Amino acid sequence: MRKKKKNSSPESDSAVTRIRSCWKIFNPGKTAKMRITCKKCLGPMLLIGLTLLTLFYAWSPGTSSVVDVRPRQGNQLQKLLDETNQGIISGHHNDIAYHIKEDVASRLALNTCVCLADKDTLHLPFSNLLFSRAWAHNVSQAFLESHPDPEAAKSRRAQEYNSFQRRSYSPADELIIAEASSPLQYPTQGVKVRPLKTIIIPGLGLKEETRSNHVVYLTATLGTFDVAATVDRVDVKGEGAKHMTLSSPVLSALNRQLQFVTYTNTVFHPKTADTVRFATEAHQSFFSIKIGHATIPKLYNSGTQKEYNISALVTIATKTFLRYDKLKDLIDSIRQYYPTVTIVIADDNKQPQPVTGPHIEHYIMPFGKGWFAGRNLAVSQVTTKYVLWADDDFIFTANTKLERMVDILERTTLDLVGGAVREVTGYTATYRHTISVEEGGEQGDCLHIRNGYHHVIEGFPNCVVADAVINFFMGRTNKVLQVGFDPRLSRRGHLEFFIDGLGSLHIGSCSDIIVSHASKIQVPWSKTESQKAYEKFRYSLSSAETNISDEIFYFKNRFKCMTSH
Repeated sequence: MRKKKKNSSPESDSAVTRIRSCWKIFNPGKTAKMRITCKKCLGPMLLIGLTLLTLFYAWSPGTSSVVDVRPRQGNQLQKLLDETNQGIISGHHNDIAYHIKEDVASRLALNTCVCLADKDTLHLPFSNLLFSRAWAHNVSQAFLESHPDPEAAKSRRAQEYNSFQRRSYSPADELIIAEASSPLQYPTQGVKVRPLKTIIIPGLGLKEETRSNHVVYLTATLGTFDVAATVDRVDVKGEGAKHMTLSSPVLSALNRQLQFVTYTNTVFHPKTADTVRFATEAHQSFFSIKIGHATIPKLYNSGTQKEYNISALVTIATKTFLRYDKLKDLIDSIRQYYPTVTIVIADDNKQPQPVTGPHIEHYIMPFGKGWFAGRNLAVSQVTTKYVLWADDDFIFTANTKLERMVDILERTTLDLVGGAVREVTGYTATYRHTISVEEGGEQGDCLHIRNGYHHVIEGFPNCVVADAVINFFMGRTNKVLQVGFDPRLSRRGHLEFFIDGLGSLHIGSCSDIIVSHASKIQVPWSKTESQKAYEKFRYSLSSAETNISDEIFYFKNRFKCMTSH
């Protein structure tokens, strides 16, 4: 670096300081290397064995693996990546024979998914009850057959999907491979710049045989290049332009100069990327610089208590309709264990009754607005870090430990954790599911829903990771709001929320956090007029309401079919 002149200004002093600071970041110095039976039964025992096996499968649908989902500030791999800028070295030997591993190749995506129901292979008494079989539903056929203009619907969906792809496309998602024969060294990923700001590009270098002159080129489309410092015997052309050339007869000097190359974004966009071309006369490479604002954190001031202050951390949200007696039982049970926790109630009754009391917020909606619309309203009014969803016919008990849910959310990367619901019969349900989407080409994708979970969570032996849980769950309020609830689902709906959240929600389920369910066992002649009205409204669905799920899955989610247990 050139010596600073005696009459340098304070502005130039600060510039030099910034350059030196950047230099320290990308040149941390030398560091130490890192150390890296099945017994066969006959006769009557066969049926007993099959029954026990089925029950074991039903009770233990997940795998036995245990995975740590606690947040981490860094790991050995990140440290290794921070200490090296060298690329991956691989060979190209196209003339070497290869042998396909069918068990691996069969799992590769072919963009030709189909939805097929499981075949009924066993013909035993009660086989449908003992063995869970996947059913299949052709969403495309169900929706289009009932649509007055199916071709127009298909066309509109295709247009909407193309628009969605354009909105969500980022050049940073393009596959870029650094060829092993290239002498160029460059960052393959992880370079970021704020809109209209400047950074030093880390990791640029050239490794080639000595020659009379070494030349490299840099080209961008959404920004310009410059150098934060100059190096003797290096010629730089194109400062402040989208194309810059650097040359020198001394390779070490050129590499030193490359350590001061800057990139300035000149085209504002809140989230995109610039693909940079880095080349010599004989070789070229590409890498992406992500352009975007930093994610603004949403922090919650929940106090400084050593123990969890549930009232400051959690709001309980519920939706009620024609069941004020059940709602009262829910509130009374909550107050027995959590007297100061805020309860937010969404109410779409035709003749709403007052629901008052300390720490209760009662919001009146248009009559029959619906289940998911009520969820949206209730969650939208939550100001705490976490929101607990509970149906209006649940009852808190000593086993309904909200502290347990808060603890797992605070100590892991999970966004949402579900509990279990115990019926009056003693049966406890967790409703754990895994969800996957298989690519299906132009006709749409395939949705697959299965009972079970992915793995047990380390440190929480009664908790697992799944993609969908029961409708008694606690989630990070901002993440639940981010996914939202489709208000078109007015009478029924649950899995739709988790399908919309696939890819953005990290979900757990704990079987030792239990809420009780009010009894549904009641003789017909003892039912009140309100109960009869509720059942009629809840279970008497019109054809339009019956088909709404098909429309949502077909058009909004772009599925052509689905399979599920």
